[in-house]
Amino acid sequence: MATAEREGHDAVPRRRAQGELEAQVLAALRQASGARTAGRVQEWLGGDLAQTTVITILTRLHAKGAVSRRRVGRSFEWTAVADEAGLAALRMRKVLDGEADRKTVLARFVTALSPHDESLLRDLLAQEHPEGGS
Repeated sequence: MATAEREGHDAVPRRRAQGELEAQVLAALRQASGARTAGRVQEWLGGDLAQTTVITILTRLHAKGAVSRRRVGRSFEWTAVADEAGLAALRMRKVLDGEADRKTVLARFVTALSPHDESLLRDLLAQEHPEGGS
């Protein structure tokens, strides 16, 4: 084995975890002082991704409601609407929306929580919501 391979120079790049790239793109938008183009997001990420990949990720985030976009010329400027916690909540909601028996799914979710998380969830549900929720 060549020295370069042992040191990782010719190694296959690490595969990103599911949602990691979306989180990085979202972070790039959240750290911006205003809207960013896909090209600026690509630059912020270090340029190792193709611009088409960045556009695909932005489009998926837009479909999830995590970013907004405004047409500028022939392209878009993108702005973060959700943070990483909001993105995780959107993913959880999408899973729940795909299930026919919501009550059972929610019940199993709650029973699988740690005692601390269950207590936290109960405290959150007990809070009054200004939008008229319970």
